[in-house]
Amino acid sequence: MSQIILASTSPYRRALLEKLGLAFECAAPQADETPHAGEAPRHLVLRLAQEKAQSLADKYPQHLIIGSDQVCVLDGEITGKPHTEENARQQLMKARGNIVTFYTGLALYNSATGHLQTECEPFDVHFRHLSEPEIDDYIRKERPLNCAGSFKSEGLGIALFERLEGRDPNTLVGLPLIALCQMLRREQCNPLLS
Repeated sequence: MSQIILASTSPYRRALLEKLGLAFECAAPQADETPHAGEAPRHLVLRLAQEKAQSLADKYPQHLIIGSDQVCVLDGEITGKPHTEENARQQLMKARGNIVTFYTGLALYNSATGHLQTECEPFDVHFRHLSEPEIDDYIRKERPLNCAGSFKSEGLGIALFERLEGRDPNTLVGLPLIALCQMLRREQCNPLLS
């Protein structure tokens, strides 16, 4: 069985992949994350997931390389990481009472055979009608400044939502494990039989 490389430095993606109990290494991918003019969010995350996985092929020539990328879309616009409290407040004010869609691109690249699998997993977050004090208190308590959409669903952020809709809750954190397990099995790497 090929060794597994996670083309990511994200501690969240690392923690998700650890759930599968497979041995893997993390490596920083090389990819220009600038969207192309007119590029749809779904196409953007697929392209970047693929580029991230394939960018490590020369360094890891006999490996299964996992690439992933995610964007948050509200009212047809990509919403990035806020980086500041004020930006987080603006994002959450805009999200309250709305549906935010996360698109997570996933790629599994077998660098030995050149076989590439990709998938885009959507996930809808239905926000409650939040008050300004709730938003301010949430930002103060959880400090979600490096999270797209300004929340951490795996933490207190769950209190912001009315409901979540999607095939795999891991998708929201950044790595769709159900889809990844299907891809790994196609490469004769079954987490249940390892």
